[in-house]
Amino acid sequence: MAQITSGIRTVLSQPAVYSAFQRLMGAYDDRERYVRDFLRPAAGMRVLDIGCGPADILAHLPDVEYFGFDISEQYIEKARQRFADRRAQFACKHLVPDDLAALPRFDRVIAIGLLHHLDDETALGVLRMAASRLAPNGRLVTLDPCFTADQHPLARWLVKCDRGQNVRTRAGYEALALGAFERVQATVRHKRWIPYTHCHVICENDGANLRPAASEPTDTL
Repeated sequence: MAQITSGIRTVLSQPAVYSAFQRLMGAYDDRERYVRDFLRPAAGMRVLDIGCGPADILAHLPDVEYFGFDISEQYIEKARQRFADRRAQFACKHLVPDDLAALPRFDRVIAIGLLHHLDDETALGVLRMAASRLAPNGRLVTLDPCFTADQHPLARWLVKCDRGQNVRTRAGYEALALGAFERVQATVRHKRWIPYTHCHVICENDGANLRPAASEPTDTL
């Protein structure tokens, strides 16, 4: 995993600090839109969250069966404490094929802020693992910081400061996903407060057809 965890970025390894920083950046509304516009879960679905962190997304999901994986003991402990009353299981480890073989197939796979921490080879391996365990009509949805030609200068600077060292363009994320999925739809969204740029990618192998993405689709929030 390629990321910077030294200097001021070290404090983001603390769950409370990380969640507070996310709230400052407008993450609550981002997660609401992510769930509503891209993930589209339903009660009773099985959901896999790869790189779940403190599992903040779970507060936005209906009555799902949730499995979260993360390598941070602090994040996982925080998630277990917060969601002890939910149908949720957490594992503090890198996700590997043997883990998935022991689990049911998933209706939704979440990868929030994951791919930009991984080089192409590692990221492609994760995407292919996820694709192999999706249920019929299942989908994987990613969210990562993104570079675009038209983004706000402050957004570009903040993205460059991210701990992840593999931030891509929309086309880069799309090409990566097409190595594991038949249908991919990538969407760029620009935030006004605080200026930032994200790329959402919906990945499916069967089920409803996705419209091909335009060359550089963007929404401003």
